[in-house]
Amino acid sequence: MRRRAAANLERMRRRRSVRAFSPEPVPWAVVEAAVAAAGTAPSGANMQPWTFVAVTDPALKRRIRAAAEEEERRNYDGRMSDEWLLALEPLGTDAEKPHLEDAPVVIVVFEQAYGLRAGGTRIKHYYVRESVGIAVGFLLQALHEAGLATLTHTPSPMGFLRDVLERPDNERAVVVIPIGYPAPGATVPEIAKKPLREYLVRR
Repeated sequence: MRRRAAANLERMRRRRSVRAFSPEPVPWAVVEAAVAAAGTAPSGANMQPWTFVAVTDPALKRRIRAAAEEEERRNYDGRMSDEWLLALEPLGTDAEKPHLEDAPVVIVVFEQAYGLRAGGTRIKHYYVRESVGIAVGFLLQALHEAGLATLTHTPSPMGFLRDVLERPDNERAVVVIPIGYPAPGATVPEIAKKPLREYLVRR
């Protein structure tokens, strides 16, 4: 048990967010298996309030990128506070989001604020945001275990994603995850994670 836990920790320590992707296709079976793993996540009252939209169509990815960059330019040009911009500085991010078009697959995760029965009546969902957050964590681990690079991208606001992807009114986009292989020569910023003692409390 200790060996398995230690081995998993070492694998996860090698996971990094990547912003430069190769257009090389990834096996669809791997995408399906990773999303299926995400679907095993626990959820409030087992409502499973999530939808994963895997975008592979180049035209759709282009539309997503254009809309995301429009919102991001507004963010960087005035909507973000100076403190926020300073926090982002070490990561080297800006309004340009080529990863949304370059990655062979872009998964947009939606939360279902409520469910819908066949007749159109609503089904109450519980702990939606928490449930979807857990499922996203499962998805990232599954993709990393499969050998794929990922990035969690949260353009704000994200309402355009529901329109572009033609999702129903009960769904709200939570995160955009480009997945694929790192581009040749891709680099990542030099960052550090907090030591365990700073976030594990034993009582």
